[in-house]
Amino acid sequence: MKRRAPFTPADAAALRPLLERLDATLDRAARLAADPVELPRRYASPHDQEVSGLLASCLAYGRADLFKPILVRLLDQLGDSPAAAVEDFAAAPSVDAVGWFRYRFNQPADLAALLSAIGHLRRAHGSLGARFAALFAASGGGPPALRPALARFAAELREAPPVAALLEGRGGRGLRHLLPDAAGPGAAKRWNLFLRWMVRGPDAIDLGAWRGLPRSALLVPLDTHVHRVARRLGLTGRADAGWRTAEEITAGLRLVDPDDPVRYDFALCHLGMSGGCPARLTTAHCAACPLVSACRCASAAAGPRRRPAPRTGRARRR
Repeated sequence: MKRRAPFTPADAAALRPLLERLDATLDRAARLAADPVELPRRYASPHDQEVSGLLASCLAYGRADLFKPILVRLLDQLGDSPAAAVEDFAAAPSVDAVGWFRYRFNQPADLAALLSAIGHLRRAHGSLGARFAALFAASGGGPPALRPALARFAAELREAPPVAALLEGRGGRGLRHLLPDAAGPGAAKRWNLFLRWMVRGPDAIDLGAWRGLPRSALLVPLDTHVHRVARRLGLTGRADAGWRTAEEITAGLRLVDPDDPVRYDFALCHLGMSGGCPARLTTAHCAACPLVSACRCASAAAGPRRRPAPRTGRARRR
């Protein structure tokens, strides 16, 4: 197998202006309408942003046109202040209060447990951001602290006192899907998406609701779209979409912008989501792509490669 050329500082220097162009030409209004970050952006308070953001990221699996209407209904039910609503809910949790909720294999008890867990953590620590910052500092700070802090944060939510009674007879599998363990082999895409929203910004996309946490420690929220584009740009040669692959892609993006490695994540993700960089490339896609000069697969879109003609007869002796 041909060895992949490493992603170098020279590659990063060449890629940065292309990413700037991609970001500058992105139709943000159209892409926000297809992205769950649109929902927490409706709130001005950091407290409401962190609660609505966590709910949006937890349920952001599957197709956006399916989960976003459910999130809209949930946030409408929580009213003008989701933060106050979940704190009240934690004091008197009820599965019946969200009896309408169904999304794929998640059931009302899962959502009730999630709401009560978020409310409990806020009542105990003042905000989700304050608790995560404490766990991040306790893990040593910097990029290596991100994963253990996330794992502990998720565990504290799953183990919050109101949860067990709400999940009695249901079991914890559904809640574990909503609040996955970042210590596992997966890329924890939804957790890293939530952190990007909270830590970066405020700007036209991300909220910047949590101050004091370093953007440089963030990990790219790795999904199939970012993975595909990153492989074509040479940011990774790994075929799996696990945590190690997310680290490798982020390391390359850290060469592009050491202080803000996930700065271009939204643009890269939506380049794939929008069909601009599909699984099967064509010359038309590549000709329209702002990243084509840095793409290691663009030449393959020019047409099928010729295979050598099969040999016929016996090979001649020399």
